[in-house]
Amino acid sequence: MKKTFIVFLLGLYVFLSGLNVYAEEGKVVDLADQAKSAILIERDTGTVLYEKNSDEQLPPASMTKVMTMLLIMEALDSGKVKWDEKVRTSERAASMGGSQIFLEPGEEMTVEEMLKGIAIASANDASVAMAEHLAGSEEQFINMMNEKAKALGLENTHFVNSNGLPGENHYSSAADLAIMAKELLKYEEITKFTSLYEDYLRENTDDKFWLVNTNKLVKFYPGVDGLKTGYTSEAKYCLTASANKNGMRIIAVVMGAPTPKDRNRQITEMLDYAYSQYELQKRYERGELLGEIRVSKGEAATVPFLSEENVSLLMKKGESIEGITERLELEDPIAAPVKKGDPVGKLLVEKDGEILAETVVVAEENVTEASLWTLMKRTSSILVGKNVF
Repeated sequence: MKKTFIVFLLGLYVFLSGLNVYAEEGKVVDLADQAKSAILIERDTGTVLYEKNSDEQLPPASMTKVMTMLLIMEALDSGKVKWDEKVRTSERAASMGGSQIFLEPGEEMTVEEMLKGIAIASANDASVAMAEHLAGSEEQFINMMNEKAKALGLENTHFVNSNGLPGENHYSSAADLAIMAKELLKYEEITKFTSLYEDYLRENTDDKFWLVNTNKLVKFYPGVDGLKTGYTSEAKYCLTASANKNGMRIIAVVMGAPTPKDRNRQITEMLDYAYSQYELQKRYERGELLGEIRVSKGEAATVPFLSEENVSLLMKKGESIEGITERLELEDPIAAPVKKGDPVGKLLVEKDGEILAETVVVAEENVTEASLWTLMKRTSSILVGKNVF
């Protein structure tokens, strides 16, 4: 039976849903005046601070690699691949044009080196090599990309390749790319690569290769640490940017800017706006332990549970609202077997009965079904008055 627990009151919270930016006397300011589409969000809460045509389906160019990097990071996190694992380059991967690290057929690099090439130099050849390594073929990897897009609820995204080269029926939207970036940034280790302005591959060979980041803002805007640029003649100049400053991470997406200067200016103005107007109060980090829940017929009687996402409060500077509650809504008990990462409930932030934020809480570890001997011992304990579930 589901039980609900009121946890505690919060002092301050503000829920923001406004999409337009207003100057004096109510005049709307277009932060992305030279873009076809744009969006600005705070990462932890997903709050939209500004948007312009953010659901319009447009070619994403190399911002496609946000999804490619997400699937690579998920594979690393799950143990499917390892950082030092060797990846062989196929003839097909080596044949990719556009941005590349000039992989030769049969050449091997580690997963870390391939990811570095994708994140810094937007390497199309490394993207295909990693796609083939993870899924067996790029076609199967594309299926994984589209399945992940569906799982994230992305209704304006469809992939036909792993690198963003022009392709029929290959599209995304600013809003969808922001969600992909939000998901990718669960794995903050990716910023170890995306934040680098320059680095090298093949350092101990005669073919030492200099990588220069296609996202110049990592050098020129304090706090910018990613994520991915894009350009084709059809897509024009695009950027999914992330910045982490004053304890607050912001994601800004611009699509279809006429020049790289316009693209960078608009991203800069969007970030300036976010950091001048808002501040973040962090409550829980992703993976932080929140408590324990009972397990029915499990080898362990309880399992710890933790937050699947960061839980934060986004506030307009100088404003506060009182009377917000946090509430844990748990399945208590949860039936065995339990797998690590299984959802066991939700953490809700509410005001006056309205849900302002919702975060899934998940099991920290596996719990197998109890053996007959364990169940007999528990029955005996209950009979003698011990409260063992």
